[in-house]
Amino acid sequence: MSGLLGLLGLGLRGRLVVLGVNGVRAELKSGTIRCVVLAADASPRAVEKVARLAEGSGVPLVRGPSAAEIGVRLGRPPVMVVGVRDRGMADGILRAAPGRDVTED
Repeated sequence: MSGLLGLLGLGLRGRLVVLGVNGVRAELKSGTIRCVVLAADASPRAVEKVARLAEGSGVPLVRGPSAAEIGVRLGRPPVMVVGVRDRGMADGILRAAPGRDVTED
């Protein structure tokens, strides 16, 4: 999981990710998100709002660590949802979190 968090940290510094439900939803609608990381403890409402839109757009969903862990790594308060804009980074995240696709739950 540290590989996933490391990639998210790099993505934030490089402006390759967007944080939060509203930001991720807006970018899913515009087609700029390549994968979505959902915190393991994301609220059911957050999951529903983002997951349905991502699945409808064919964007992979990955279950990440807790919102608090993601937030600490990114220097933010707890983060439930992270959208990844960069295709290469999304591929790296999918490799770093094999078998963690939310749609498989």
